[in-house]
Amino acid sequence: MQDYSIEDERRFSDLRQRTKEFGLRIICMWKQLPNTPVAEILGKQLLRSATSVAANYRAACIAKSEADFYHKIKICQEEADESILWIEYLIEGEILPEHKLSSLLDEARQLAAIMTASSLTIHKRLHPIR
Repeated sequence: MQDYSIEDERRFSDLRQRTKEFGLRIICMWKQLPNTPVAEILGKQLLRSATSVAANYRAACIAKSEADFYHKIKICQEEADESILWIEYLIEGEILPEHKLSSLLDEARQLAAIMTASSLTIHKRLHPIR
């Protein structure tokens, strides 16, 4: 892949940490879910998607090419969006009150927006308009 500036590396590092912290926050929330079949299913789905955002972002940071980076960022985008869905189910299904999940939902939405913006930027670089 191309060379990155110190500022780029700092942004990668900050987002690596942010996605990891999101996963850790989901783990803490998951431990507090009620012991019901629905909560178990939704919680496991959320746990998988939220921790996948961090894992795939780390993979994107060491991508072999811009195309590989794009592919991995698209996976991050998908997993962040999926996390939004599971959090919304937990709220709307009245598994946990909204006030306990609102900051997690906000972070999932922000991460999805960041990944979307990143994917659009790299897509433009890979497919310039002539």
